[in-house]
Amino acid sequence: GAAVWATWAVLLMPGFRRVPLRLQVPYQPSSPRQVANTLALLRGRAGKTVDLGSGDGRLVLEAYKEGLRPALGYELNPWLLCLANYRAWRAGYHGKISFLKRDLWKVNLSDCHNVIVFLAPSVKPPLATKLLAELPDDARVVAGRYPFPSWSPSCTLGQGLDQVWAYDIKEVRREVQGRAQQSQV
Repeated sequence: GAAVWATWAVLLMPGFRRVPLRLQVPYQPSSPRQVANTLALLRGRAGKTVDLGSGDGRLVLEAYKEGLRPALGYELNPWLLCLANYRAWRAGYHGKISFLKRDLWKVNLSDCHNVIVFLAPSVKPPLATKLLAELPDDARVVAGRYPFPSWSPSCTLGQGLDQVWAYDIKEVRREVQGRAQQSQV
């Protein structure tokens, strides 16, 4: 128990100090199957690819390998940022992909066409509002581990923990606007 607490306190907690408790997301590395499923739902797409809460950078690294460029990750935890940058350097992609210490709530996503989101369910409702307000119509959001509760996915891949959901923003906007019109009637 002490070893787990020490690991949390020294390595993982620094990234959460300024984040409200309800919006904190613990670090859980993506499995190889989750990564493969995510990239399958982004295959053939172009434009800037961003991983919100990029952790150790494995999704950004694989996205770049698959030709999704530019590819970058936003992460608050400095230890995970160091690990992500090390992994990029080790793969020979130093300077080609970026990992930035930024609060995802404060970054402008209006130029992002592919957004990867492996975050906790508590974050999804406020994030849905931000994504709808900022993303262009041709953007695709791929969520892992937990779907967006109020959005219908365009497609999904995998089962159980390896399942990922793709949302095309133009379709999501149409759905949300339709619900808003229904509620006004």
